[in-house]
Amino acid sequence: MEKTLKEIQSEIVEDFSLYDEWLDKYEYLIELGKKLPAYPEEKKTEDRLIKGCQSRVWLDYRVENGRIDFSADSDAIITKGIISLLISVYSGRSAEEIAGDDFSFLDRIGLKENLSPTRANGLVSMIDTIKAAAIANCHKQ
Repeated sequence: MEKTLKEIQSEIVEDFSLYDEWLDKYEYLIELGKKLPAYPEEKKTEDRLIKGCQSRVWLDYRVENGRIDFSADSDAIITKGIISLLISVYSGRSAEEIAGDDFSFLDRIGLKENLSPTRANGLVSMIDTIKAAAIANCHKQ
């Protein structure tokens, strides 16, 4: 049976709780970024660039059978890990499910307060872009 969004988020919170130091959590994020599938160079276009990020982050998605599949890349290793984390949670979910989520699992792992202000702004921009994609595709079947 497929895991619910809340179950996946709880598992991520649990994974992060295994590390006491933020340095180790950053290493975990970097590892997540390394596992991100290759992103095609031809998709690294201005219209896929997330505005508000200090580093460059590209996000693309396609909707199939009412579910959104995201793909992304970044030119910065920690940022790549963050977008990888977001994609691992939200890719394959319905637009309604993503649009209705509060993304609070990120607060539970303490991500925003342990990022530099510019990275924290970038995180908010990534969330806003994912939510906007979901909202734009709600009730489209």
